[in-house]
Amino acid sequence: MAFWNKRVQKTAKERNRYDADEYLDEKVSLFNVKRVLGYLIKAQGHLKLSLVFSILSSIASLVGPLFIKRALDEAVPNKDLRLLIMMGVYLTASIIISVALSTIRNILVAKAGAGIIHDIRQDLFSHLQKLAFSFFDSRPHGKIFVRVVPYVNSVSDALSNGIINFVIEVLNIFFIIFFMYQVDPHLATVTVIGLPLLALFIWTIKPAQRRAWQAVSNKGANLNAYIQESIDGVRVTQAFDRQKKNLGIMNDLTDERNHEWMKAIYISNTVWFSTESISQLVWSFVFIMGVYWMNPMASFGMLLVMGNYAWRFWQPIINLANIYNTFITAMAYLDRIFDTIAEPVTIKDIPNATEFPFVRGHVNFENVSFSYDGVRKVLNNVSFDAHPGQSIAIVGPTGAGKTTIVNLLSRFYNIEEGQVLVDGQDIMKVTLRSLRSQMGIMLQDSFLFTGTIAENIRYGKLDATDEEIRSAAQMIGANHFIEKLPNGYDTHITERGGGISAGERQLLAFTRTLISNPRILILDEATSSIDTGTEQLVQDGIHTLMKGRTSFIIAHRLSTIRNCTRIMFIADGEITESGTHEELMALKGRYYELCLAQYKQ
Repeated sequence: MAFWNKRVQKTAKERNRYDADEYLDEKVSLFNVKRVLGYLIKAQGHLKLSLVFSILSSIASLVGPLFIKRALDEAVPNKDLRLLIMMGVYLTASIIISVALSTIRNILVAKAGAGIIHDIRQDLFSHLQKLAFSFFDSRPHGKIFVRVVPYVNSVSDALSNGIINFVIEVLNIFFIIFFMYQVDPHLATVTVIGLPLLALFIWTIKPAQRRAWQAVSNKGANLNAYIQESIDGVRVTQAFDRQKKNLGIMNDLTDERNHEWMKAIYISNTVWFSTESISQLVWSFVFIMGVYWMNPMASFGMLLVMGNYAWRFWQPIINLANIYNTFITAMAYLDRIFDTIAEPVTIKDIPNATEFPFVRGHVNFENVSFSYDGVRKVLNNVSFDAHPGQSIAIVGPTGAGKTTIVNLLSRFYNIEEGQVLVDGQDIMKVTLRSLRSQMGIMLQDSFLFTGTIAENIRYGKLDATDEEIRSAAQMIGANHFIEKLPNGYDTHITERGGGISAGERQLLAFTRTLISNPRILILDEATSSIDTGTEQLVQDGIHTLMKGRTSFIIAHRLSTIRNCTRIMFIADGEITESGTHEELMALKGRYYELCLAQYKQ
């Protein structure tokens, strides 16, 4: 993957902006061309058949002018009505056959295109789900989304219909040249003489055209990223009355995109205009030579047929220029798509990774250090030991490294220094599935999906029965508000849990975690959005769930952490205090100060 190593890498802060253009090589990558061929090979059945039908349709269409020539040069002068009718029937048959074969060909190409779209989108979406959190942390999500849907749709026609059309138009050129030379070699030579001039022009303008469409792709992605960010933050926008300012930014991004679009269109139209101009000049010279330079002068039938063939010869040339424009545009989008697919999967199983048959829950951190940006360490030489059944509370100021500890335990990020062991096994050497399937993780963002209440809870255990869902909801106390909803567990909620309160969303997310029956439980601010009345229900559910399981709880509420087996106070990436609630209060250190601050509130 040589092109990957040559790319100009930007820092995460630079990439994670809606107005930051993405870098791509100016030259077409051979690596990307090979990927394109791979998708075409998968659809080769439909493509080969469509090519056969295209060839037959083209031949049937090209035979038609010969019938016209014979009708004009033989049947009409000789008043041969029988021959004239015969040529008319043959011409009609050739048109019908050509249209029928072309229709079948279009159906086959459409099926091939649909298959290519499916394969590319499946590969892209599958790869996105394997990428580490760091990939999504460093890019606007709008720029990722635009690659999965609009870009894939944009390239499908170029990869299916465009490729077939390219092949058939090239074949058409050779077929037409053959038929023209059969009619008259001199006029045929005049027709093809402008081809080298056009080829030179297209080859010269190609780099500028590719750069122009890459710029369009960049500005379109920027606009999409900002629109998605604005939609996600619409409540904040309205709360701070920022609509006018946001509209101005959107207009600026739209103007930038339109400016680059017009530049690209001007260049693409230059190719089309040049092709049309050269073809019209050549067509004129065919008639001039046939009338004034040939001796004897060409017959009316020959001039009509050669004019038809000259038009047919340059029509595929014009079509090829349009296909070229489409392909250059598609390559700008394909670069973005394949750039994402080529993104290395950093969180993955090592070769011969072992399976966890059953996790008991003995967790060791041994001299673990970690940084997100490779510069500032978030954790610095952290070590601790947690035994099965213990509950470990992690507290400390914002940015101290609390969430980083559970992220490393969950293997959302690779461990840079030190080791994290579960039951004596290095988690870097076990399969992700066997590790995470035995962990219950509730992150700060209580993300819910579009669907019913039951479907969102079942996300934690896909084969959970309705009874198991109700039991888990009852354990955590979520059943009290669920049963009051219009359709109970079958009530539909919108994206991110729209329609229910923040506390109710958190209760559902907690129930989703409970139903997975984890051996290691991770709660990251699990009770932050739950009111005081609901909190006691949650505490009872937590107490029941933690029995026999190793639990890690990140929280600021004393009611959530004071009864934990051990409390670790994290500051500046280090464990500065560790012990029970009573021990740390007696120490009168930073944990003591934190508790006093809460008592005063």
